Amino acid sequence: MDHMDNGNFSDWGKTSRDYAAYRPGYPEEFYDLLSHLGIGVPGQKILDLGTGTGVLARVFAERGALVTGVDIAEDQIREARRLSAEEQLEITYTVSNAENIDYAPDSFDAATAGQSWMYFDTRLLVPRLKRILKDRGRLVLTHLNWLPRRDPIARMSEALVLKFNPHWTGADYDGTTPPELMESLAAFRLTTFHTYESALPFSRESWRGRIRACRGVGASLPPERVAEFDREHAVLLEKIAPPEFTILHQIVFHIFENVKS
Repeated sequence: MDHMDNGNFSDWGKTSRDYAAYRPGYPEEFYDLLSHLGIGVPGQKILDLGTGTGVLARVFAERGALVTGVDIAEDQIREARRLSAEEQLEITYTVSNAENIDYAPDSFDAATAGQSWMYFDTRLLVPRLKRILKDRGRLVLTHLNWLPRRDPIARMSEALVLKFNPHWTGADYDGTTPPELMESLAAFRLTTFHTYESALPFSRESWRGRIRACRGVGASLPPERVAEFDREHAVLLEKIAPPEFTILHQIVFHIFENVKS
């Protein structure tokens, strides 16, 4: 993670508790749509890369898929295992960086990466994925991003993050797919691309937790600065937001096919 944010090191493990408690999952219709496209169906073997707290993995498992989740952050995997146990879900979790995964050829029907592909060294990862995915297996990249250019609460919260962490490069998302993402996937065939918007519900408390869990705060600032940020954010939200509100998000997913022959 030290290759992002102008070399300012980030560690998702530092924010695992907030991540598990406050990071919103994708709405149910998102999984319904994926299911109609053949992703997350019963019996399907799925490898979830950068699984974090198992946001994608747990829903796929609940819907009957056989899921393996991989993440480099041990604290994230610990939370994923805890949440999966609470939901009585059987998921295999492994602490590893994605580039070192080592499974037999043709082990998986699909691989997924929820908001994580940007963190991988794709020069190392792509050849491994090509090998362990079946012929015509799917690679699914998903993103759930708030839209600061259209949502004033998100925009003002981002401004506060930048005050505390000017190195953070995640601000001012404009809703477009970075060209370098597509370039990194040239070895796969894009089969479909979907994007739509959803207003996700928050309270002042849950939005504070969501922002603490972002890369620019909990994953990169020292604890005392996170606490200071959170106090200022609470004051800001008292001024600009009602007790309950929504934040406009964009939901995006790309589905690629692994063509071996």
